[in-house]
Amino acid sequence: MKKTMLNKPLVIVVDMINGFVHEGALSDARIDRITSNIENLLKDGTEALFICDAHSEDAREFKAYPVHCLKGTKESEIVEQLKPYVTDTIEKNSINTFSAPGFQKRLKSLLEDYQDFVITGCCTDLCVLQLVLSFQSYLNEINDQGHRILVPKNCVETYHAPQVHDAAYWNEAALKNMAANGVCVVEKIED
Repeated sequence: MKKTMLNKPLVIVVDMINGFVHEGALSDARIDRITSNIENLLKDGTEALFICDAHSEDAREFKAYPVHCLKGTKESEIVEQLKPYVTDTIEKNSINTFSAPGFQKRLKSLLEDYQDFVITGCCTDLCVLQLVLSFQSYLNEINDQGHRILVPKNCVETYHAPQVHDAAYWNEAALKNMAANGVCVVEKIED
């Protein structure tokens, strides 16, 4: 898909933060492989919205996952390579960006200002998947015919944990799930 085919795009960058890329209980260096691909989407000035895990110390999510990305820590900061492109951020205290108060508060204006939503980041089968499916379901519910959600495969990744979480399997399963739900899953978005 050619970038020129995008109409009024917003790139949403999910959790490209230190706590998933460089340090902490849930980090995996394999996620850093998509950083340059995301940067390439933003180099021409395409507008972006960065989503950052920023948990409270007593986050309910910590019943399912180890403590990670506490609000105000280095883990909750956007990776250095993408910082030059940050003009807008929303923090979240759960896996699902769509349920974050900051996202809900801005949803109407996002739909007014943009037409194509390009979702990137990590983890494909967790935070990305939940945002994409919730957003897609919302557009279906309101019978919105004018907006698209696009997920470029080269701009999403998940973590690998031997015997627990096979990254290749879960990445592919999540992408197939999104496509089966009407999301425009593409190999990459080119210049």
